[in-house]
Amino acid sequence: MLPSEVLKKIRRIQITTNRMVEDLLGGEYHSVFKGRGMEFDEVRPYQIGDDVRSIDWNVTSRTGHLHSKRYVEERELTVMLLIDVSASMRFGSGERTKSEVCAEIAALLAFSAIRNHDKVGALFFTEKVERFVPPRKGSKHVLRLVRDILYYKPRGHGTQIEEALRTLNLAIPKRCVAFLLSDFGGPDYSRPLKVINRKHDLVAVPIEDRLESRMPSAGIVVWEDAETGERLEMDTSLAAVREGIEVLAQRRSAARRSLFQSAGVDFIEIFSDQSYEAPLVSFFRRRAMKMRR
Repeated sequence: MLPSEVLKKIRRIQITTNRMVEDLLGGEYHSVFKGRGMEFDEVRPYQIGDDVRSIDWNVTSRTGHLHSKRYVEERELTVMLLIDVSASMRFGSGERTKSEVCAEIAALLAFSAIRNHDKVGALFFTEKVERFVPPRKGSKHVLRLVRDILYYKPRGHGTQIEEALRTLNLAIPKRCVAFLLSDFGGPDYSRPLKVINRKHDLVAVPIEDRLESRMPSAGIVVWEDAETGERLEMDTSLAAVREGIEVLAQRRSAARRSLFQSAGVDFIEIFSDQSYEAPLVSFFRRRAMKMRR
């Protein structure tokens, strides 16, 4: 039995995401993600205008009449959500932690997927892959995913994006749409990022908290790294210290954007203290325009 607090969160997320799926992302989602290609549908009598390359010569010779193969777009997609459940995702300086924002975005993407009759699965990771949920259809399945994202208790603390991407590549042999939701800490992941995007349609969703890049003047502060336990004492009353933190954060973000762009990976930057609606809608619209070009 789940605690009432978790059940309330799941219900709130369901209401919020259903509204966004209906009002904002329904049509956009369908237009920017396509199926794996064309699949065979039927053999029918040849019609004027059919491509001669589609003629089925076996059926034609057997019946004595021209027949052609008909193909239709394979619309069904597999959507995978790669969820960072490391200790750093539990940080939040506002009303919600990064992990709570992650759960809402994952739910929104999952409900958009099942509305378009796609399968959706998930992969939970820290410094290792902790849980793999095979892709399936249905609202009950999605609600279980949301519950798991909110309630799952990870065994690890660190972040290893490379391991998550490697597991995705092995577990999902055919091309899928993969959303990587993380604060993108941990060891270098540049090479696997480029490799995975050649096979799958990868979209990175970095989730950050403003306090991680903009420190207020609060005197002596002791920061403890949630993943390593390392402690750092700093005097935030000094302008140079606050400016240094901001510069480092800007460099880190710029390097990450540069990596995504060089790897050909689309990305959506989210801040946990702000609404994620505008960045998501902007991404879908940009992608729709790119697809039309």
